[in-house]
Amino acid sequence: MESTSAVAASLTRVTANFRQYLVGWGLQDRTEGDVEVFRSGLAQPQFNGVVRLRSLDGAEEAMATARERLAGVPWWWWVGPDSPAGTAEALTGLGAVPLGPVPLMTRSLDRVDSGEEPSPEVKVEEIGHGARLTELVRTYSASMGVSPDLEAQVVEAEESRPDNADIVRLAAVVDGQVVGTTVVIMAHQVAGLFIVHVAASHRRRGIGGALTQAALRAGQERGMRLAALGASAMGEPLYRRFGFETVSHYHLFSGPA
Repeated sequence: MESTSAVAASLTRVTANFRQYLVGWGLQDRTEGDVEVFRSGLAQPQFNGVVRLRSLDGAEEAMATARERLAGVPWWWWVGPDSPAGTAEALTGLGAVPLGPVPLMTRSLDRVDSGEEPSPEVKVEEIGHGARLTELVRTYSASMGVSPDLEAQVVEAEESRPDNADIVRLAAVVDGQVVGTTVVIMAHQVAGLFIVHVAASHRRRGIGGALTQAALRAGQERGMRLAALGASAMGEPLYRRFGFETVSHYHLFSGPA
């Protein structure tokens, strides 16, 4: 069993990885200070928000800063284990609306074999920019409820991510069509799994498992020590089968106008 200090150190690396991924959407604005804000300008809350409040002393001023920086776009405030105790209560008092918890799950990368065999029709490919990236964005956008009108802007945001992390984009392909996605951020000794989505027409065919295993293997090959993700209710049972355990939670808040 890991010591308390080892668990704390792991969480520090994991939350740094998550912040790096979220701030990477900030095409229009990235802010460092007591409140860390990212703004893509896209009309989707997943792509704009606050990743951390460093101190509760300036919570009211931080909320004012966030509202100013994020005016005109929907946004979320992420409250995780890197936020001061009492942040959730402070945000509620300032008008933020709780949206619920997201389990933060991790597992060691000392092994990656899950014992699950994907369907032979499923091929997982690592992709770069170009047509395949557009297909990847189209697939996860549909699963996330992102308007097709925003597709070109989301592709631009993916292409413009800063080069301060090793980014691996994985596409599950069936009959030449991208039907599943994962984006993995390799940073802070952590392989952070994001945007794990499978097209509704291809669910329950082992595609989510194939993507997860490919992401774990990519992290291990690049020398990462941990894999981490924020789990949806649908995805949590799958991740548990792959050895992930819940170590903390993010609490999401919808920012007031």
